[in-house]
Amino acid sequence: MIFIRYENWRSYLKFYPVTSLILLANIIMFIVLVLNGGSTNPDTLLRFGAMTDAEAQSGELWRYVASIFLHNGFTHLLFNCFALLVFAPPLERLIGWWRYALLYVAGGVVGNIVSNGAWGGGPGDVVTVSVGASGAIFAVYGAFMYIALLQRPMMDEGSRRTLYGLMTMGIITSFVMPNVDWAAHIGGLIGGFFLYGLFIRVLPRRRQR
Repeated sequence: MIFIRYENWRSYLKFYPVTSLILLANIIMFIVLVLNGGSTNPDTLLRFGAMTDAEAQSGELWRYVASIFLHNGFTHLLFNCFALLVFAPPLERLIGWWRYALLYVAGGVVGNIVSNGAWGGGPGDVVTVSVGASGAIFAVYGAFMYIALLQRPMMDEGSRRTLYGLMTMGIITSFVMPNVDWAAHIGGLIGGFFLYGLFIRVLPRRRQR
């Protein structure tokens, strides 16, 4: 079962450096938000990089990346960090740290692009503010989905069932829970699936002799 963590904290830091850095970045940015007006304050979130369909920030492309590391409240941070801590590490080991980092960020950006297209409104509409690592996390799930469906020998049956359960629960909650950016989740999931397929062809890992 690849989704069960057996490592102690020293081994975790050694084997999963990018995941560890992402977790640290999420926590640091949460503290920064708390100290500068609060992590649930829309003005604070906008100041530090939240996605928005507000016309004044429409051309600020840096938000597509910055918003991935911001979270709206402690519960939001806790759930996303738990998903990263437990479920993301096997992908980092499988494709290597820099491919994993690229997939994580690119998948999160794809999720934000889809979200912006889904929620973007015209003049007079209510301005939306969106933050969180969920799009990038769903990109990781999308990569695992590719493995489960098209590289079956690389994933055991127990892990495959766990993944399908996670995906089913994640998609359902994306649509039934209030204030959840389902478009970012679906966009990240699809983006991660195709990004992984692209990476294994264009950026294959070198086999060690």
